[in-house]
Amino acid sequence: MAKGFASYLAMKTGPEAGDASAAAQALIEADLREIGVAARKLANHAFVLGGGLGFGTSFLKWLAFVAAVYLLILDRTNWKTNMMTALLVPYVFFTLPHVLFSLIRGEVGKWIAIIAVILRLFFPRHFPDWLELPGAIILLTVVAPSLFADTFRGHLVGIFICLAIGCYLLSEHIKASGGFRNAFRKGNGVSNSIGILLLFIYPVWALVLNFL
Repeated sequence: MAKGFASYLAMKTGPEAGDASAAAQALIEADLREIGVAARKLANHAFVLGGGLGFGTSFLKWLAFVAAVYLLILDRTNWKTNMMTALLVPYVFFTLPHVLFSLIRGEVGKWIAIIAVILRLFFPRHFPDWLELPGAIILLTVVAPSLFADTFRGHLVGIFICLAIGCYLLSEHIKASGGFRNAFRKGNGVSNSIGILLLFIYPVWALVLNFL
């Protein structure tokens, strides 16, 4: 009886038992990793499908585009600073919604571009200053090579460019306002600051989706 009990204890505490425990632990860890991968894929698909509900990439791109246009309007009205607001032109190019991009990229945009060039060259008095940046956006969209129009748009390169432009404009706006607090207090600082902060929504969201 005692001998049988000793053999039983040896089986439970011997090297075979340790190997079995390690194998079971490795199996559990492998299962947990698979669950983590499946969860990330599920979250990615949920975020992409969520665009149809108004919270996806398409909606945020529209929001960023509207924010950039809003800042362009402010620049031509009451937001006169030394900042390179012309950087909003490439930002609009990279965030231009697909419907508008296809329209401007086609014959409609070409006609608008040629009319703008003719007015600017031969009738400069009839070409107001506030049309320069919108005209630049249309020209850039029409003549951009496929590397920029088809590859960089919606790619990490375009996303990082948009993010860099937002960071630059935000830092320059804070400096021009005399600090972060003043950027949300002085005159039109609140509306300008909100417009600039909205520039970050699309690139940050797109980066999240790319790294999920």
